[in-house]
Amino acid sequence: MNRPLHLAAYLLAFDTQAQSLQDRTRAGFLLRAAALAELAHRGAAVEDDAGRVRVVTAAPTEDGVLDALLAELGTRPRTWKAWIRRSREDTLEAVEQRLAVLGVVTMADRDPFGPVVPHRAVAMADPREALDLQVRVAELVRGGGPVAETPPFADAVLAALAAHGHLRLVLSRHDRRAHTERVTALTDRLKAETPGLARAVAGLNVTMVAAQGGMGGS
Repeated sequence: MNRPLHLAAYLLAFDTQAQSLQDRTRAGFLLRAAALAELAHRGAAVEDDAGRVRVVTAAPTEDGVLDALLAELGTRPRTWKAWIRRSREDTLEAVEQRLAVLGVVTMADRDPFGPVVPHRAVAMADPREALDLQVRVAELVRGGGPVAETPPFADAVLAALAAHGHLRLVLSRHDRRAHTERVTALTDRLKAETPGLARAVAGLNVTMVAAQGGMGGS
């Protein structure tokens, strides 16, 4: 089943064995970038000549995550990179709630008398969709065929996010280093539509480290 990029990115980052995101902080960055890419691909947001994001249409998308992000984008002009860094946890929680409504994940109820926790535990009863996506994206990076022969735009963007975001659950350090040309070619699929966002994605790990004061990710 095809999912919007921000929902698919969550599945990509979900460790089905541990029943949790492999790295919740990292996932927040990935999901923000994925949601921005989804809006750009739909033509709802573009970049101006100064490289800042401009809303083309604020019409409802029938997706609460995207609608909330569109409302944010309309507040003031910022670069793609700046928008990736903002409100990451809000987007992550909104994606989890959306997936829960769709029945993809279940979220534990909050205990009103228990200790305060930063987020609710999430479980995925049927891991096949997440596992299939992780394998497909990994094979897209490792594969030998021309990128032009792998038509799904969404898969190319997810592969770029996994590589540049150092998502070790999907791609090892060796994978990233051994297939740099292919990662560049996959990133160029996004560059063809939104050059500024592609540059922001290419620098995603550096952005994470800077924003988190030295967060790992090698």
